[in-house]
Amino acid sequence: MNEKEKLQRAVHKTIESGYQLNSEAFEFLSENALEKDPIIIINKALDKIGELEKKPLFIDKPLLEKLFEYSKKESKITKNQIYSETSDKLIKKLETPFSKNNTEGFAPLAKKMEAKIKILENPSKKLSSNGTIKDFLQYFQDRFKRIECLLRQRIDVKAATPIKEALKAPVKSKVKIIGMVTEKREVKQQTFFTIEDLEARAAVLVPRKAPSRVHRKAKFLLSDQIVCVEAKKTRNHLFLAEDIILPEIGSKPQRRASESVYAVLTSDIHVGSSKFKEEAFNRFVLWLNGEYGNQRARMIAGQVKYLLIAGDLIDGVGIYPKQEEELIIQDFRKQYEYAAELIKKIPEYIEIVILPGNHDAPRKALPQPAIKWELLKSLQESRRIHLVGNPSLVSLHGVEILMFHGRSLDDLVATIPGLRHDQPEKMMKLLLQSRHLAPAYGCKTMLSPENRDFLVIDRPPDIFHAGHTHVMGYCNHKGVLIVNSGGWQEQTDYMQKLGLVPTPGKVPVINLKTLEITILSFI
Repeated sequence: MNEKEKLQRAVHKTIESGYQLNSEAFEFLSENALEKDPIIIINKALDKIGELEKKPLFIDKPLLEKLFEYSKKESKITKNQIYSETSDKLIKKLETPFSKNNTEGFAPLAKKMEAKIKILENPSKKLSSNGTIKDFLQYFQDRFKRIECLLRQRIDVKAATPIKEALKAPVKSKVKIIGMVTEKREVKQQTFFTIEDLEARAAVLVPRKAPSRVHRKAKFLLSDQIVCVEAKKTRNHLFLAEDIILPEIGSKPQRRASESVYAVLTSDIHVGSSKFKEEAFNRFVLWLNGEYGNQRARMIAGQVKYLLIAGDLIDGVGIYPKQEEELIIQDFRKQYEYAAELIKKIPEYIEIVILPGNHDAPRKALPQPAIKWELLKSLQESRRIHLVGNPSLVSLHGVEILMFHGRSLDDLVATIPGLRHDQPEKMMKLLLQSRHLAPAYGCKTMLSPENRDFLVIDRPPDIFHAGHTHVMGYCNHKGVLIVNSGGWQEQTDYMQKLGLVPTPGKVPVINLKTLEITILSFI
């Protein structure tokens, strides 16, 4: 991406966030685009504005100058430092981070804690599909029935009418119908889509004069998503949409641990790739052992009881075009062997949960079974490791975490205008609102027609953890902490062609008692 494109992206980001740049601010960004990425400066400005009680309409030059100077100072920080976004302070490394003597005074509290881990949902041993037409029919019927049930739990949807009955309603009568989106197209600022239930189908139009909120909802509709449409019946069996109601999660109280204990979320390690940031990962492991970081960093490390890895432990073989040119370990079995050696260095008292991603050995179709123990056999006796399927729901000290690798995020970027890989938390929020982890069938995400749809989000978690995009991001949605944990692989040639800029080496660490998130960077 050249300077002009970066500048355009920065301006677009500003407008998308509801602000504008005045002329002096724009000139300042243009003049300094070569020295500092304008996207980074704008992101910092938006973060700063987000902290203000009174939001300005315009982003001005003085604010950008201040952030530009701060970024220049920040860029001088050595890469062997850890940065905590929560405390907004630098946690400097110790004098000799690789020295074994650095563990002096490190007494991990987590070592004395009893592990309280439960695997609540794991599809691994429940997969039985043969891929027949009957299996597909049963799969989509199960999805429809369960999400319809979730929709009908809403007060404003309880009285929804089956499509078959709504088609018999008088002209101009108002109805609510629940259906699965089977087709969608936009023509002249109007959106047409078709929905169907178990008995009938209906055509729906979002007219040009519909409220903007309805147009926005229609824009984000996904194929095979199940929604409720509030509409007015017309003469030719067409329904004019007045609102689109999603099976959105309701605001929920967060479950929290009774004691201060930490969980580390990570993913996309990609062992075997020449782009795997092994030196940074080794610093991460040293930190977990109390051998890296200052007093505060080591204090956090000492309370880490859980490590969750949301897929792509290895880079695999034959996953994307010309991948072999960027592999330093050509055999996927040897990739797993090396990954096991890296994991062995993590303290024994830390419980590790690993689920597969699209680069791992299990089948690519969702839900994925767990990685087989024979590939990580050297860990089988020496560690407390839990191999689970993708997706899985786990409970840590009473806090429920939905783990999902996140392959379907590619489909959202490809089908919905305005969504980007560098905003994974926004896409994950959309999946929560859909109550499904991969709504669209027939895209990049392969789905196995099981007799039960394991991708339906029946019970909202406290934390929703995914990876795949290689970009770290997080937000809170109605009491659910959404976290995409980024990864450990720098930009590959394939990522560059996709315009994907990863953020390797950033690790979200969550205090399960407060659900406060701290981002540590090991780059």
